[in-house]
Amino acid sequence: MKRIVMLLVLLLVITGVASAAEQQWIDRNNQTHFADLFYALVSAYETPSEADDARIDSLLDKIRRVSEADYELADAIVEHWRDVFLDEDYPLFVHRNGESVAAELEETRLSDTDRHAFVVLGYELKDGQMQPELKGRCDAAAAAARSYPKTILVCSGGATGDNNPKLHTEAGMMKAYLVDVCGIDASRIHIDENARTTLQNARNTLDMLKEQGIETMTLVTSTYHQRWSQAIYNAVAALYRQVYGYTVEIVGNYCYETEPAHESYRHGDRIAISQIAQLLGVPLERDR
Repeated sequence: MKRIVMLLVLLLVITGVASAAEQQWIDRNNQTHFADLFYALVSAYETPSEADDARIDSLLDKIRRVSEADYELADAIVEHWRDVFLDEDYPLFVHRNGESVAAELEETRLSDTDRHAFVVLGYELKDGQMQPELKGRCDAAAAAARSYPKTILVCSGGATGDNNPKLHTEAGMMKAYLVDVCGIDASRIHIDENARTTLQNARNTLDMLKEQGIETMTLVTSTYHQRWSQAIYNAVAALYRQVYGYTVEIVGNYCYETEPAHESYRHGDRIAISQIAQLLGVPLERDR
């Protein structure tokens, strides 16, 4: 456990992911319990043991003794983590050129309605232009959009990358590509041009989905990014349900298949936990 904590903190430094609190959402008496829970979730994924379930359930019980509302948040995070990170049979649906998207996604509860959104996550620009990975995510999103023509698309990503003097944004470039190259109607596409992390993607797009009255969503991103982005989106959705009374359900995933370009991206579980901790105002201590 100590090694995982040290690696998690090191990753925060390497990737520039802030561990400082955004806002204090949970009871202060639960901060240590939440931190212990987050480390336990990472440990259960990276170094699984028979004691994992008991440890996690014990920490949930401690959280519940302090606050029922905190327990609801923690339980939502744990349940999703168990489904997405700890279940070896969790399916990732991968875009294949020439294959039916509807057939690929028939195992999900996705339906063709204007209350559903495909949320497409950005990827760093190079010299102000889209890299092949971002085009791949857009190609997957376009195929999904054509198969479900009543749905909307939400593209998220700010001005990123070196040598980007015109401050092109990932979301702006994605919309142009989806319209000009993929033939998607511009009126279906909504954009967030401010997000620079997956947590910011989630916060910004959840605000947009709430305004649009969206009830279900499918995340579209790269295969290696899907689990970690889902964990963050699920945590934000749980918080929004509690704070704002707004419910949106992640009903599926759709992926562009690729390997991560950066070694740190292979540790998506740690990035997810660090950003969920940031969301809830839980400090992750260097000396734990």
